[in-house]
Amino acid sequence: MVENGVAYKENEKRSIQNGVYTTLILNISNNYFPLFAISVLGASNYQIGLISSLPQFIGMIAMVIGSIIINRLQTKKMFTFYSFLCARIFLIAIVLVVFLPKQQQAWAFILLVGLMNFPFSFANLSWQSLIADLIPEERRNTFFSNRNRIMTFVGMISTFIIGFFLQLFDKSDSLPYQILYSMAFFCGLLELFYLTKHKESKKTAISPIEQKAIFGFSVFKHKPFFYFLLCSLFFNFGWQMCWSLFSIYQITYAGATGLWVSFFAVANSIGQVISYKWWAKMADKHSNAKMLILVSIGMASAPFMTNLSTNLWYIVIINLFAGLSVSGTVLLLFNTLLESTEEKTRSLCISNYNILLAFIAFVAPQFGVYLLDKTSIAAAMNISSVIRLASGVFFYFFYVYLKRTYTPIIRKKAVKA
Repeated sequence: MVENGVAYKENEKRSIQNGVYTTLILNISNNYFPLFAISVLGASNYQIGLISSLPQFIGMIAMVIGSIIINRLQTKKMFTFYSFLCARIFLIAIVLVVFLPKQQQAWAFILLVGLMNFPFSFANLSWQSLIADLIPEERRNTFFSNRNRIMTFVGMISTFIIGFFLQLFDKSDSLPYQILYSMAFFCGLLELFYLTKHKESKKTAISPIEQKAIFGFSVFKHKPFFYFLLCSLFFNFGWQMCWSLFSIYQITYAGATGLWVSFFAVANSIGQVISYKWWAKMADKHSNAKMLILVSIGMASAPFMTNLSTNLWYIVIINLFAGLSVSGTVLLLFNTLLESTEEKTRSLCISNYNILLAFIAFVAPQFGVYLLDKTSIAAAMNISSVIRLASGVFFYFFYVYLKRTYTPIIRKKAVKA
C-alpha cells in the first residue's frame, strides 16, 4: 500500500479528477438509457426491467472471472485501465443501434448495455480493491465524502445542461442521444488518462487464501463481514427493485420528458451535495454501521412518497429529499464494507460481495416489474418501501453486534472533558 503523505494526497487528487469524468459518462449515458429506450426505441416494461437487471446478471459472471484475476494481481491499476477502456468502447456501438431494423433496435440496445457491464464489472471490482490499497483507512470518510460531493456537483451541472439540450429535439429523435453517447466515449478517454496518474506500489506478497480461492466461503467466517453482507444484500434488494419502477413511473405515468428527467437527477444531486459532509461527520462520530440505520429509514420514504402524486414538480421535490439519503447510502455501504473486512482477505471479500450484489441487482428489478404486472405501480413501490424500512432493523442488530463484539470497528471521536 502507498502510505506516505505525498503519495496518498496525489492519489486523492487524481482519483477526484478520474471520478469527475466517470460521473460525466454516467450522467451523459446511463441516466438516459430508459428514456432513450422508451421514447426512441419503443421498449416495453419488461425490456425496461432488463436494462437494469441484465447488466447485473452478466456482471455476476464477470465478477467470478474477475475475482480469479484480481486476487492474483500484485498491481491493479493497468488491469483497471484496460477494463474501463473495453467498457467505454461499447458506447460507440450503442450510437450505431438506430441504424438497425426498427424491430431489432430495442433488443440490440439492451444486449449492448448488458454486455458493456462485463468489462465494467472487472473495472469496478479492480477499482474498489485498488482504492482500498491507495487511501489509508483514517482518510476514507473525509476523502470519499469530498470526492462524492465534487462528483455529484459535476453530475448535477452536466445533467441540467443535458436536459435543456434534449429539449431542442423531438422526443423520439435519436440524434441527440447519438451525440451524447459519443461525448461519453470521449470523456472516457480523459477518465482513463487520470486513472494512469495514480501512484501504486507493487505488493510484496499475496495472501495464500486469496491465491487459492475464487468464491471463498472462508471469508464468511469473519463475522463482521458475514453479517454486513446479509444486511447489505437485503437492503439492496429493496433499493434496486424500485430502479426500473421509478423510470416507468416518471416517464410512462407522469409523462416526463428529457428535461424533466434532468430536473429529477439534478434535484437528487443537490440533495447529495448538501449532505455528503454531514454523513461523513456523523459516521466519524457515531460509526458507519450506526448511520446505516438512519439511511434505511430515509431510503424507505422515497418510493412511498413518490406514489402520492404524478405532478412533475412534486416528483422533483421528492428526488431532492431522496438525494439526502442516497449520499449516505453510497458513502456508508462502501466504507462499512472496507471496515468489516480484514486486510489479508479484503480483495476476496470485495469479490464475494460484488458477485452476490450482482445477483441481487439482477433479481430485484425483475421482481419489481413482476409486481407491477401482477398488482399496480403503487403496490410495487410500497413493497419496496417496506423492505427498505425492514433493512434498518437488520442494520440496527448489526450495529449492536459490532458494538458488543468488535469495538475497533465502532470508532467514536473522543469526548473532550
